[in-house]
Amino acid sequence: MKIADSVVLVTGANRGIGAQFVEQLKERGAAKIYAAARDTSTIEASGIVEPLQLDVTDAAQVRAAAEAAGDVQVVINNAGISTGTPLVTGDEATIRREMETNFFGPLAITRAFAPILEANGGGAFVNVVSALSWFTLPSGGAYAASKAAAWSLSDSARLELRGQGTQVVAVHMGLVDTDMTKGFDAPKLSPSALASAGLDAIEKGLDEVLADDWAAFIKKGLTLEPAARYEQILGALGMG
Repeated sequence: MKIADSVVLVTGANRGIGAQFVEQLKERGAAKIYAAARDTSTIEASGIVEPLQLDVTDAAQVRAAAEAAGDVQVVINNAGISTGTPLVTGDEATIRREMETNFFGPLAITRAFAPILEANGGGAFVNVVSALSWFTLPSGGAYAASKAAAWSLSDSARLELRGQGTQVVAVHMGLVDTDMTKGFDAPKLSPSALASAGLDAIEKGLDEVLADDWAAFIKKGLTLEPAARYEQILGALGMG
C-alpha cells in the first residue's frame, strides 16, 4: 500500500524512533497521523498530527484509542521500554512490566485495531522489534524475551490476518541512536534511517526488515548451533 493519503497511528510517538516515524509520514504525504503517547503534552509535531493519549498497557486506553481512531489504515507498534533486567536474578515485577509494554501492549493494539484495518481495506501493522529477538545477553534477558515474543506476535498476526488483506511487518535492528541506547559506545543506526526502512517495507509489501548490518549478521547466525552462534556474537561484541 502507499503511505500517501493514508491514516496512520504511531505508538510511542513523542520521541526517538516514534517521532521520526511521524515526521517521515508527514513527508510522504499521509492524510492524518495519530501520534500516541502516555503524555500528549510531550508531542511536538503539528499540522496533520492528532495527539492521542495512549498507554499500551492500559486496556481502557487501548479501547478508547480504537474508538477515537476508527479511520486508521496503518498501525505502527513502536512503544517500548528497556530496563536492563536479567531473567534469573532480576526483579520479577520489572520483568513483567517489560513484557507488558513490549509484548502484551502491541498484542492489545493488534487485537483492537485488526477489525478496524479490515473495515478500512486491509492496511498494515508495523512492529518495531529488534535483533535482540534472536539473541540475548545476561543483562538484557527481559528485553530479549519480550522482543522474541513480539517477533512471534508478528508472525502469528501475519498468518491470522492474511485473509483480511492486512500486511504485518517486523522491523529488526541493532542499536538505534535514542535515549534508550545512550549508555552504549558502539555504532548506532539513526532513528530516521529506521523509520524510513519501516515505511519503505509497507510500500514494497515486505514482511520483514533487517534495518542494519547487525540485524542481518544475527539473522544469518540462526542456522548455527547455540554454542557456535553465541561464540560468534560475543566475538563480534568483543566479549569472546
